[in-house]
Amino acid sequence: MALRTTFLRARRTRAAGALLLATGASFGLLLATPGPARAGSNLVVNPGFESMGSDSLPTCWEKSGWGDNDFTVSVTGPDQAHSGNKALSLTMTRRVSGDRKAMMLESASCAPDVTPSRQYDLSLWYKSTTPDAAITVFRHDVKDGWQYWTDLKSLTASEGYTQASVRTPVVPPNTDQLTWGISLYGPGTVVSDDYDMEDATQPATGVVCTAGDACTKGSWQVMPFRNPVRSMHSVVLHNGKVLLVAGSGNNPDLFKAGTFSSAVYDPRTGSFKTIPTPVDMFCGGHVQLSDGRVLIMSGNKSYPAADGSHGYEGLRDSYLFDPDTESYLKVNDLDDGHWYPSATILGNGDVITFGGLKQDSTGNVTAQKFSAAQQKWLPANQVNQTWSYWGLYPSMILMQDGRLFYSGSHVFGNGTPGTGSSVYDYNANTITDVPGLQDKDHRDQSMSVLLPPAQDQRVLTMGGGNVNSNPEASRLTDLIDLKQANPRYLPGPLLPQGTVDMGQGPRPETGAQGKMYVSAVLMPDGKVLETGGGLHDRADPVYEASMFNPASNTFQPGMATDPIPRTYHSSAFLLPDGRVMAVGDNPGNGTFDDHVSIYTPPYLFKGARPQITSVAGDTWQYASTQRITVDRPVVKAELIRPAAVTHSSDPNQRFVDLPMTVGADGTTIDLNVTSNPNLAPPGWYMLFAVDASGVPSVASWVHLGGPEALASPMVHDFAHRMTHDAKSPMKQRGSQPVSPQISGCDRHYGTADVCVPTVFPQSVAATTQARCTWLKSHGYGTLRVNGTADPLRLDPRRTGRACAT
Repeated sequence: MALRTTFLRARRTRAAGALLLATGASFGLLLATPGPARAGSNLVVNPGFESMGSDSLPTCWEKSGWGDNDFTVSVTGPDQAHSGNKALSLTMTRRVSGDRKAMMLESASCAPDVTPSRQYDLSLWYKSTTPDAAITVFRHDVKDGWQYWTDLKSLTASEGYTQASVRTPVVPPNTDQLTWGISLYGPGTVVSDDYDMEDATQPATGVVCTAGDACTKGSWQVMPFRNPVRSMHSVVLHNGKVLLVAGSGNNPDLFKAGTFSSAVYDPRTGSFKTIPTPVDMFCGGHVQLSDGRVLIMSGNKSYPAADGSHGYEGLRDSYLFDPDTESYLKVNDLDDGHWYPSATILGNGDVITFGGLKQDSTGNVTAQKFSAAQQKWLPANQVNQTWSYWGLYPSMILMQDGRLFYSGSHVFGNGTPGTGSSVYDYNANTITDVPGLQDKDHRDQSMSVLLPPAQDQRVLTMGGGNVNSNPEASRLTDLIDLKQANPRYLPGPLLPQGTVDMGQGPRPETGAQGKMYVSAVLMPDGKVLETGGGLHDRADPVYEASMFNPASNTFQPGMATDPIPRTYHSSAFLLPDGRVMAVGDNPGNGTFDDHVSIYTPPYLFKGARPQITSVAGDTWQYASTQRITVDRPVVKAELIRPAAVTHSSDPNQRFVDLPMTVGADGTTIDLNVTSNPNLAPPGWYMLFAVDASGVPSVASWVHLGGPEALASPMVHDFAHRMTHDAKSPMKQRGSQPVSPQISGCDRHYGTADVCVPTVFPQSVAATTQARCTWLKSHGYGTLRVNGTADPLRLDPRRTGRACAT
């Protein structure tokens, strides 16, 4: 077994006594934890190491690992055993890189047999001089063989024997055996004994749903109130409220008047509060900082000129929104504009941004970083630069080792040169292309999500189009496993089809018709809701929703559909009560739909919900154990990062599994928090507990990480043998040329909030009559012709009005 693992370490020197003191809070929980209820037989072969093999190791056990370190694995005598005559000792005396493991042997006769979709309780007794150890699990795939699965629990330092117990997630499909044991990734010694593994599968409650189609499809409700602002940006705040940002709301008259707006919506009361908004944050970027405030960068400095002299121009301004005061606070300016920027929070709480348009409407090739320590944007010369143009709203997803995965999802036009997706290593300042993304130049306003759980490091990219060539939107999806040594996208299942309204009423989609402007929402039951979208640029809404199951890589089609069209400038996001809220729709004719829709998923029609009755504390450290109590048994718990979404883009959305240690009463549960802040960047999270029927609790809010976190992160060496060569930085340059019509709108016609497509859908003949008929059927009113040019031949009689009768 050869798991190549490396560990990013930012540790402070501390003595063994200080280690025990520092970890005392979570250690106390372990000592007080009652053992899990035992319902079956122990599946571990030679659990107490009493039978010895021919290689001086216990039968069915092996040593493994990698890296530059010195280690020993030995069998102790009875004086060190928890019971019987033997225990297994793993010691590391020097470490530069890598890890060492004491694991069950990967063989058919030694590895415990398991059944997909079930869960298993694992336990062992151990004592340790170091906190740099964890319970690690491998699985045997019937097709692909043995592979790393997950790290379940960090082990605190302990002078005497302590029992560590943890429940696995649901066993993935095609898995027939597991092996597990201890990984040691820092100097010290771990002695372990008396391993136990039992089937902990809990049957579903068997509640009969009486809600008809809602039992399997869920249901949408259009709320009786309207959104008071033209919200293009939606952020779920850590107090459960929702920040909706419009800025000028794609309304040039409001821009000229300096009237910019935001609102805070409270789902508990259905009330809105409008917020004074200092600048035009329309089409800026946003991300939640570790303290719960929202960092908003750039926005709109100017709408495009009718004469084509410039396109949209980006602001340099940057603000923080404080949920406590519900007000904006100015921070230092960016070096230049970033209209349509990326925004990704890193494992140390810093934020990095790429792409967008500068103040002169050219493409921004400069990366900028917001320092969590200094609470300001760093000068560009203090940030590593590749001088690459990543486009608009490039989806940059934080990987478990701190690198960034550019998924290929973006806005406006073609993808990046090369394969269309890549891995960016900030520390090495290199970009490595990732192969396999299908039709990479038609992923405009596709959606990419890090699938549940984040520990699996799998990304799904769905749909998309191209506003400049304006084809029918795609059904394609792509899946990538970033745990592979040489990850590549593989084709996923096609998006399910629904109905499309192309101006003559809804009709079924046919052929390869899919959708762009896709919204995707991580759900508490571990699935992904995809909803909304359109067939063409800012037109032809698609009414379709499905539920993607990461465990089976399949879509459940035919979910209930939002009755409101949700295309350009729409968003959907998870609320703390487990429902989904959807807002916005801004078709090319300049209108904006201010209806608010709420989706109630099928799991909320399955009877009573479990309740989190107590949380020991709402401030959590990495690699800690956190106790909760629930009112009845649950099988899963997770942290979901609250949404900050716009334009089919929320690269920080993630679902982090919390392996469980279940007490004998079934309702006292210790949750094991990852040691790796790259898997769960610091900040506020929604904590859900989920029962065997997939029904989630209402979320409790907890804060993870911060300067008090002491753990050394466990970071694996995935994606380090990639096919393509790493590319060094380009020659320094000031910008990337970008067409003033990058948004796919011909500014010879109408006002800046109206988008007459530069290229009409392929079904529209290139004639004045056909184009004017299309514009009329899509609600375009009278449009003036700006200047004398008429490239689309909409004013052949030179009246100064397009499509004049």
